[in-house]
Amino acid sequence: MTALTTEEILRGLAENARAPYGAARNARAETLAAAAEAGGDRELFRRALDGLIDAYEWSAERTKMVVPFARLLQEYDRDPSAFLDHEVHGLFWRFKWVAGRIVESPEIPLAAVERWLTDMERRYRLAGYSERAVRQAEFHLADATGDEARMDRAAAAWTAAARDRMSDCHACEINTQGWYWARKGDDAKAIGIWEPVLSGGKSCMEEPHRVLAHSLIPLVRLGRLDEARSHHLRGYRMARGKDSLLRSVGRHIEFCALTGNESRGLEILAEHAAHLGPLTDVESQMEFAGGVLVLLRRLAELGHGDRPAVPYQGTGHTVDELYARLSADATAIAARFDARNGSPHVSEELTERIGRRPLVDVLPLGVRSAGLPAATAPVGVRPPAPTGASAPAATDDPDFAALVEQARTARRKGHPSADALWARVGELAEAGAELPDHAVSADLLEFRATTAARAGAEQARGLFAEAAAAQRAAGQHARAAYALLGIAGAAAQSGGETGEIRRLLAVAAEAARALDAADPVRARRIAVAELTTLQIESYLRGRETPEEERQPVDAHLATGLEGFVAALDSGVRTDAEDVADIVAEAELALARMALTTGDLVRAEPLLTSAAHRCLTAERPWEAVEPLSLRARVLAARNDLEGAEALARAALGHAAELTDPEEHAAVRLTLAEILLHRTGGADEAAAHALDAAHWLDQAGRTATGGARARLLLARAYAEADRTAEAAEVLQSALPDLVEHGEQEAVEARRMLGGLLSRLYDQRAAAEQYLLAAETAKGWDDPRPQASLAHSAAEALSGAGLRDQSRSAYARALELWRRAGDNPVGEVRVLRSLAWLTVDGGAGDEEYGQARALMEQALAVLEGSEEPELRYERAQTWQQLAAVLEDSLDEDEYGEDGDDAPGRAPELAAAVRAEIAALLDRAAATYATLGGDALRERFQCTVRAAWTEHALGRAQDGISRMTALVADLRELEGAEAAEFARQAEQVRERLG
Repeated sequence: MTALTTEEILRGLAENARAPYGAARNARAETLAAAAEAGGDRELFRRALDGLIDAYEWSAERTKMVVPFARLLQEYDRDPSAFLDHEVHGLFWRFKWVAGRIVESPEIPLAAVERWLTDMERRYRLAGYSERAVRQAEFHLADATGDEARMDRAAAAWTAAARDRMSDCHACEINTQGWYWARKGDDAKAIGIWEPVLSGGKSCMEEPHRVLAHSLIPLVRLGRLDEARSHHLRGYRMARGKDSLLRSVGRHIEFCALTGNESRGLEILAEHAAHLGPLTDVESQMEFAGGVLVLLRRLAELGHGDRPAVPYQGTGHTVDELYARLSADATAIAARFDARNGSPHVSEELTERIGRRPLVDVLPLGVRSAGLPAATAPVGVRPPAPTGASAPAATDDPDFAALVEQARTARRKGHPSADALWARVGELAEAGAELPDHAVSADLLEFRATTAARAGAEQARGLFAEAAAAQRAAGQHARAAYALLGIAGAAAQSGGETGEIRRLLAVAAEAARALDAADPVRARRIAVAELTTLQIESYLRGRETPEEERQPVDAHLATGLEGFVAALDSGVRTDAEDVADIVAEAELALARMALTTGDLVRAEPLLTSAAHRCLTAERPWEAVEPLSLRARVLAARNDLEGAEALARAALGHAAELTDPEEHAAVRLTLAEILLHRTGGADEAAAHALDAAHWLDQAGRTATGGARARLLLARAYAEADRTAEAAEVLQSALPDLVEHGEQEAVEARRMLGGLLSRLYDQRAAAEQYLLAAETAKGWDDPRPQASLAHSAAEALSGAGLRDQSRSAYARALELWRRAGDNPVGEVRVLRSLAWLTVDGGAGDEEYGQARALMEQALAVLEGSEEPELRYERAQTWQQLAAVLEDSLDEDEYGEDGDDAPGRAPELAAAVRAEIAALLDRAAATYATLGGDALRERFQCTVRAAWTEHALGRAQDGISRMTALVADLRELEGAEAAEFARQAEQVRERLG
């Protein structure tokens, strides 16, 4: 290999300092250090060693820093005078890294570690530094060896010593101090110590990343589940893909395993499968593997031991196989530490960790995870158990006759618990329980038929026929009539012949009317038959009508339903007792039709009546849907207070529902309403999170679940929980893009905005560009123009100037094609102007920027709308800033030297123009009142100082005097504050 020159090494060091941390950066740093040493330039060699140590520190090879640091220390001991002040500081700063890392190599004897610590203490004392960093290093040594007494003494001495230039950053110290108390079992104290980092008050390169990971299990143990969820979403986003944070990634995997999120843990593991093999930093390898082993053990317990896990060093493994391999690796590493330490401390800690039990059944995280295939009874949140005397629940060892009676009572009342009760009856019957009466077999046939019909199974019709015969044989003619109606419904569901379906409906209706007049449910059977006939007849007419002639609402059905309600409601029908809930069902159907056509006035009283009837009939669970729909109606009318009250009432009545989709629907309604209320975002997020979980339980993850996550992301974003919003939305994006172009574009636009707020401008630009590509074929060019504009801004923020310029040009073309958005056009032109002179420019570039600003002014010429007047003033103000920037370049040169600039008279002319532009902008802002007060103040102050630079200080003072007078006539604290600042500027000008 050809020797590198000094210039090549220097350039390589500069480039490597900007490279991502990881194996590639480490390898380059090693090469550069070797080249520098071979070249014999001691100063260059020291710089290369610094770069190598820094590269190791932020990678998965931290323990390798000991050797280059020892070399650097030798250089210092040989000639301390060769080290500049900042080099000496860097040497002592890195000493504590090494003192903390050396104990993580099991091959280094404890005696050698103690010598390093003693040497550190001596050197720090001679240099005049506090012992704080020394005691912190001793703390790490005591922890690694399991010496609790020494660790307590070191912790006390560490926190008692004064902070100085060698102390770790405050955020890192807080991390370790909180972990110390969590290790002692005082979770509450640990969280309290971590709070300054968790709240964002203290941070550094790896904080709050590590603290967020450390806090997960303590928060769950404390029952602070919302915070644990938040810390996982935020923290994993920060730790993902960073070699130096593998331990934190392992903690996130463990957290998932212990909170019922095994599939999420498996996804995280898959993202980091490349790190499962041997690592240079064996302690990181063991710690990462420890979290993974918790997950694998949990998966095996759930019956997934034989399913594929993730590859290990390129070879596929099942869960059981990977567990065995990682367990062997981790326990071998632990044994090496134990042999070095002379105690089983490390092995015991590893064993305890791997054996941890789940802390909760399930903690919904909000992110979309592929569910695990069924292997055992699923672990998770179940629908809430029904409450009240009307809904007794089955016990594990019930009195069978009593259980049957409970099931019949629940069925008669239409209670959601009926299905679970009949399912339990069926289980016991199959297990050989003696039937309390011969009608139970018929009831179970009916239950099987109803279950099959709900699932759309072909055998439903046959099962209903069997049930009808069995109910007649058992003397339960009302139940037989219900089963006959089920036959007709199943025939319609399976696409049966129209005439046959109508015949079956007639048979069922006749069976209902033929019931004994004394039968207490005769009226209900007749009403149900009539309502069902109306609904199925509408379906049949739809089949018979050509598609192009179909209407959004079946007028015949609407008329029939209105007549049905009127007949039962008017007293004309003498058999109309105990059918309020059936009337409510008809009213709800009519309300839905009205909502389909946007007739809110028609829908609202129907929904009000339907909810009232259900509540009067003591069927509150059936009032949930009409209450929720009416809440949406009120929200559409901007009656948010009324809408919220109704949605909360619906949620209260939903407690007895067992259908996950019904639970989700009412929660989504309330969440959407709360998002429109100031301060409602956090509660909206909680309801949207629950809805997403319920929809996952219902198998609707890709459809309703994705929309619930979109709403959850909106709520998080509104609550300034940006990282959580981005994590949730990114997980749902693959589903959302399948929902149609409109939803895909809006989801990508929102995600782009979130990523931009997180300073991930490249990723933001990608989402904007993908959304723009989707909108490319739309007739309206404005959405694509807006997206291209946003992409250009993100690309500019990412430093990709050429790509940004192309995106701005595309946005400009689209805005001009749309022809009705001068604001968008003008803002693109201004951005292009600034991009032209970004990163240094000459006269030609400043000329181009000026021309672009003038194009923007031409677009706005003659416009007097307030918004356009504001944009005109903005353009004058920004043109003035461009001209001022060109003067700075001329006067000081590109490198800040004293290079000659423009002739003084030319500079004066430019300044005079700047002042005129600023005056023009300030005058326009003044016409906009308080909405542009800040901009007016800025322009006037800048104009005054420009006059001062021209030697016309009095003109500047006059401007400020006039501004002060105007501001004093305005009301409000902002005007008063600007008046005070203007007076100060006036005094300085004088």
